[in-house]
Amino acid sequence: MIQAAGSPHSDAPAWHSLPLPAVIQKLQSDPDCGLTSQQVTQRQREYGPNELISSPGRSAWQLFLDQFRNVMLLMLIAVAAISVLLDLQKGEFPKDALAILLVVGLNGLLGYLQESRAEKALAALKKLASPSVRVQRDGLWQEIPANQLVPGDRVLLEAGVQIPADGRLVEAVNLQVREAALTGEAVPVTKQADCVLPEETELGERRNMAFMGTEVLQGRGILLVTATGMNTELGKVAKLLQAVENEPTPLQRRMSQLGNVLVSGSLVLVALVVIVGLLQARSLAPFTSLLETSLSMAVAVVPEGLPAVTTVTLAIGTQRMVRRNALIRRLPAVETLGSVTTICSDKTGTLTENKMVVTDILTPDRHYHVSGTGYIPKGSFYCGGQPIDPQSAPDLQALLRAVVFCNDALLQATLPAQRGAAPTWSILGDPTEAALLVAAAKANLQKASLQEQHPRVQEIPFSSERKRMSVVVQEEGSYGVYVKGSAELVLEQCAYIQKSGTWQALSEADRQAILAANNRLAAQGIRVLGVATQRLQGIPENLEEIERNLVWLGLVGMYDPPRPEAREAVARCRQAGIRTLMVTGDHQLTAIAIARELGILDSESQAIDGRTLSRLSFEELLQTVQRVNVYARVAPEHKLRIVQALQKQNQFVAMTGDGVNDAPALRQADIGIAMGITGTDVSKEASDMVLLDDNFATIVAAIEEGRVVYNNVRRFVKYILGSNIGEVLTVAATPLLGLEDVPLTPLQILWMNLVTDGLPALALAMEPAEPGVMQRPPFNPKESIFAQGLGAYMVRVGVVFAISTILMMAIVKAHIPHWRTMVFTTLCIAQMGHALAARSNDKLTIELNPFSNPYLLGAVLATLLLQLALLYVPFLRSFFGTEELTLSELLICMGFSTVVMVWVDLEKLYRRWRQGSRQTP
Repeated sequence: MIQAAGSPHSDAPAWHSLPLPAVIQKLQSDPDCGLTSQQVTQRQREYGPNELISSPGRSAWQLFLDQFRNVMLLMLIAVAAISVLLDLQKGEFPKDALAILLVVGLNGLLGYLQESRAEKALAALKKLASPSVRVQRDGLWQEIPANQLVPGDRVLLEAGVQIPADGRLVEAVNLQVREAALTGEAVPVTKQADCVLPEETELGERRNMAFMGTEVLQGRGILLVTATGMNTELGKVAKLLQAVENEPTPLQRRMSQLGNVLVSGSLVLVALVVIVGLLQARSLAPFTSLLETSLSMAVAVVPEGLPAVTTVTLAIGTQRMVRRNALIRRLPAVETLGSVTTICSDKTGTLTENKMVVTDILTPDRHYHVSGTGYIPKGSFYCGGQPIDPQSAPDLQALLRAVVFCNDALLQATLPAQRGAAPTWSILGDPTEAALLVAAAKANLQKASLQEQHPRVQEIPFSSERKRMSVVVQEEGSYGVYVKGSAELVLEQCAYIQKSGTWQALSEADRQAILAANNRLAAQGIRVLGVATQRLQGIPENLEEIERNLVWLGLVGMYDPPRPEAREAVARCRQAGIRTLMVTGDHQLTAIAIARELGILDSESQAIDGRTLSRLSFEELLQTVQRVNVYARVAPEHKLRIVQALQKQNQFVAMTGDGVNDAPALRQADIGIAMGITGTDVSKEASDMVLLDDNFATIVAAIEEGRVVYNNVRRFVKYILGSNIGEVLTVAATPLLGLEDVPLTPLQILWMNLVTDGLPALALAMEPAEPGVMQRPPFNPKESIFAQGLGAYMVRVGVVFAISTILMMAIVKAHIPHWRTMVFTTLCIAQMGHALAARSNDKLTIELNPFSNPYLLGAVLATLLLQLALLYVPFLRSFFGTEELTLSELLICMGFSTVVMVWVDLEKLYRRWRQGSRQTP
């Protein structure tokens, strides 16, 4: 029996490390005819279809029913059921119960709509599968659906084909494959069929293999399938995605805890009220009225408007973040961002511009510096700090001509619609080659005109073994050879050097000087290429002979510069108590140089590469992540281990990624951040947030918004629950004070919880950021919703609510028949004062600019008008059971309702006095 790579069997071979004959033998595939029909049938039974299998998820119906497992909604359903029975017993229409059930249904629907955005990462993975393929079976080439492939099949690969399975290459003719979707590397990989690689070779460097979901860019080849379906590298990603469970966010945990506390407290209070009431009456006669009181208390304790207010608040946060180029895919992530303690960021394109720029050119005569940014062909050349005309520097001209000839990229200008505006420049091809074209264009050397004068007649393409590219161009009476590539390897092919415009023998001292300059630039994180030339009278039959006895022209240094705003963003993170880590697939020296420039790293001991990381046990990794800030040459699977290790250290982690293999790490992270420009669909679907501009500064801006949202969530929670506690205590006090009538009906309490609580709470969610929001440590994601004094505040304010209302009730009950309406109105108006006072923890209400949050001002006025409508519009009075108040009665209500606002401001004054007394020596 054969084994597919990635199968659960421990003896599955590392196909890239075996000679091709051994691979063919193990797969029992005929090298000329492919598999027989009998073999195919047998293997289809053994391996199943070539598809990614998803684990069964919840149906839409199950998802909807799951919303009603919330303990607060369950209590409201029970309240509605009892209310129906009581109303039917009285022969009344059960309007209270219907209103409660309507609220329950709306909350359930809201939760369903949030969760029904089911995980689509696996669906996006499936899109990477090729629909049909050309395969050789029984000696004939035929087209079949890709899901019918089995290990041992021979598949034809051509330009534009999406590779349908993992396999070993049998043939590869100028074959280039884009593997960015799987490995995250944007540069196409040149494939070779005839090489054997070490077993520990990383996925992105297995040149003799091709993988499901990647794309053939050019050339052709034949793939011998070694793994299908869930046994492919793409399948491994799918398994990891299924294995990673979505943990509840801090906000979800806090809301769950809040529900448990409120329901538990409510049940205890209900039991207390019923027992005390029965003991006072010494009979069961008042049981029905006590039950009605209990129902009102149960409705009062549940903040029915809180889920809607929370959802709208998060939605408002997402809109603000979109304006700052952060697209939130999962609503709770808005608040979760405020708890981030560690950001694991990619380097290329996120911390850097993702635009290679030539900065240094070293000819044997001079060291030139090149100015300019991005792919805009505008800049200057300097030598010794002085600007020079590139036309007057023959050595510079010779080198730049060489890199233009030996180049397959294109630099294109798009003319703007507006006359006089600058053109937009874009590239086609390899970014490194594009940077060389831009440098040449700064010296007025254009590829189109040079190639027209000197057409290319031969070439030896770049390969990862040769690490260089050579071209032959037609020149006057001869041929010109131009070579660029690894400085060390190009230098090995040189016998001469161009100095002072003449070709001279290359001495050992010259070689050492060139290598020293190469090492000096590389240590600065600069990518270095060597450039050489040669003249030929004819083209040899063995084309590789053109690379002998070359003439050294010089070194070209380039790098991907940091984004101008990245350094400031990293500094803001440090101020905010957030640690920034660089996790990149780039070389360690380059990563260290960029990290040092951005302030991420202080010493080289804080950097580690992927090979070292692979050798660490998880226990060793736990120690390593505490000190290492730069992870270089990291494969996507390493990212998952890094995230898990950081989370084990109680860090709240945000991780960036763009490739398919990044998806498990993005899912594992507390905040998965995908790249909007370079990211794959799979990474975006696995993420919580998508950076529309791939910019690190956008992450920091989103974290700032997350902190603002969390502050506002706490603000409206204390407002809503302070009011609710006041309602509960007011209702609970009725039988304890010997009053037979319940002052508030469930319908009136629903009105308060949804309207007089809801509208101002929504407006509080619009409160602007307080000063210093990014100058304090992150929120502890495990802290309770009642932390930082919030629970005590709500109880204090709730008691003040209840005392002021009960006091008014005791005064007016004997004199005014519609005292219940006055209790209802007092509580509603008091909530408006509380909303105005709750805007700030420090400033008094009169110190706040009322127009800095016009939404709150509008909400308070609108709510007051709606409350008056309940008193003076006849059909609303009838429905809500209220009565018309006189002006004097209304003024009494307003007077008592100011007590809460005054109390909250007195607390602020007391805190100021305490802080002042502590600071006084």
